Amino acid sequence: MPELPEVEVTRRGLLPHVVGRRIAEVVVRHRGLRWPVETGLEAQLAGRVVARIERRGKYLLLECVRAAPHDDGVPGPAAVAGPAPGSPPGGERGWLLIHLGMTGTLRVLPQAPPPGAHDHLDLVLAGTDGDGAAAPLVLRFRDPRRFGAVLWSALAEAELETHPLLRGLGIEPFDARFDGAWLHRHGRGRSAAIKTVLLAGNIVVGVGNIYASESLFAAGIRPTTPAGRLSLARCERLAAAVRDTLARAIERGGSTLRDFVGSDGSSGYFQLDCAVYDRAGHPCRVCGTTIRQIVQGQRSTFYCPTCQR
Repeated sequence: MPELPEVEVTRRGLLPHVVGRRIAEVVVRHRGLRWPVETGLEAQLAGRVVARIERRGKYLLLECVRAAPHDDGVPGPAAVAGPAPGSPPGGERGWLLIHLGMTGTLRVLPQAPPPGAHDHLDLVLAGTDGDGAAAPLVLRFRDPRRFGAVLWSALAEAELETHPLLRGLGIEPFDARFDGAWLHRHGRGRSAAIKTVLLAGNIVVGVGNIYASESLFAAGIRPTTPAGRLSLARCERLAAAVRDTLARAIERGGSTLRDFVGSDGSSGYFQLDCAVYDRAGHPCRVCGTTIRQIVQGQRSTFYCPTCQR
């Protein structure tokens, strides 16, 4: 937590406020995150323009481009264009990788209010209008448990998948290639429980604990079933359930169990729709059987013993 829906909700919330803005200043208050914030990140980012915001699994990827400013100090459309033919590789374009960890959030603030104890990093973003008069914004990274990460990479886009934190990730659940045949092919020969396989992230990314439990319920599959024993037909149901569950969660703003809020401070509401997650001891919404809770890989799993075989 946050899982793929929460990260995607954050990405979509940032897009209209952050893309096209120049990073005027970087303020690092605490470098001791999951991986230390590198010394010199401030100088590396200052003056760059945020050209795009992408997502890979649970990572947010901000493409930051170095471009010559206009006379008014505000970059124009050329700032987010591709590199000129013959320009040297590296340096001009790079990526800021952000992982929210277990308790991280990225908030867009109209100004820089006094930071709290867990507000570890600010990106101060200049305005975007032609005369440079737009008020700056602050993109603030907050992480009480400090399991998140803010890392710079100068890799080109074509090489980004080789990054140590990204190269082992599985396919995206909304990729057209992800279907029952994909699950069936990559699950064959695996004796591990299907929920454990989903959480591993090397077959399909972003299906965290909440959404694995909900997807398996929707597909009618018991979470302890060995992945290699699932038929193609059951894998088809599961792949469809994964996509549907994640899509509904994104529409509901993700799930707010403890700390998560979107970029505008709004809570998510998918947890109100959960069929099994965190409902141990309550009746199944479908058949009335009592929902059970077990532990798999140190994570709580919730399921209906009647609906899930």
